[in-house]
Amino acid sequence: MTDATPTLGHNGATPFDVISERVEALYMEAKNWADGEPIASQEQHDAVELLHDMLHEAGKDADAARVEEKKPLDEQVAEIQRRWNTLIGNTKSQKGKVVVAKEALQAVLTPWRQARERERIEAARIAREEAERLAQEAQQAMRASSGNLEAREEAEVIYQEARQAERFANRAGRAAVTGTGLRSVWHADLVDAETALDWAYGREPARFMALVQQMADEAVRSGTRAVPGFDVREERRAA
Repeated sequence: MTDATPTLGHNGATPFDVISERVEALYMEAKNWADGEPIASQEQHDAVELLHDMLHEAGKDADAARVEEKKPLDEQVAEIQRRWNTLIGNTKSQKGKVVVAKEALQAVLTPWRQARERERIEAARIAREEAERLAQEAQQAMRASSGNLEAREEAEVIYQEARQAERFANRAGRAAVTGTGLRSVWHADLVDAETALDWAYGREPARFMALVQQMADEAVRSGTRAVPGFDVREERRAA
């Protein structure tokens, strides 16, 4: 009986073909052993252990072949990234010329734009105060014009002026913070850790506990054997 397992280069067999055939054979054998029945003898244990080790080695060979196969592509991608990152890269390790230049110009533009925005806000504040003053004056004139037609006409003029001032103040208020070339960047600066922790737990308990669990798992893996609030236990598994 001849061995039908393809070898590298035989009839155009690729590394994937060779390792895939090997893994498939081992997988089928694993199905025979992992059939729900427990190991009944040392001989069976040794056979399963050998099969496990053979699968492990096949997995290592598969990963090595995968790395080797994609190595030329990785090198091409790395070269493409390297070239373009000199222009548009925006990472912790590298910033391209476009990003660096834009940030430098934004640093120059920001103070000027902030000053213009402050001027607009101040103008809007003055316009709002004037509108409120005219509105109050119009109300007083209306009350005082009762029974006096000429006074009522004068009050109507003041009222229209107040309405116009109100519209102007509204426009000034909107214009003060639009079209300025500035954008809002919001920051949350921690000032009360205990209150913040209560808020975080109340907002997303599952996410909060997942983080706590992750921290505990990391501590146990690093050798810690006592974690407050956790029962640290040992479980023995097949390696």
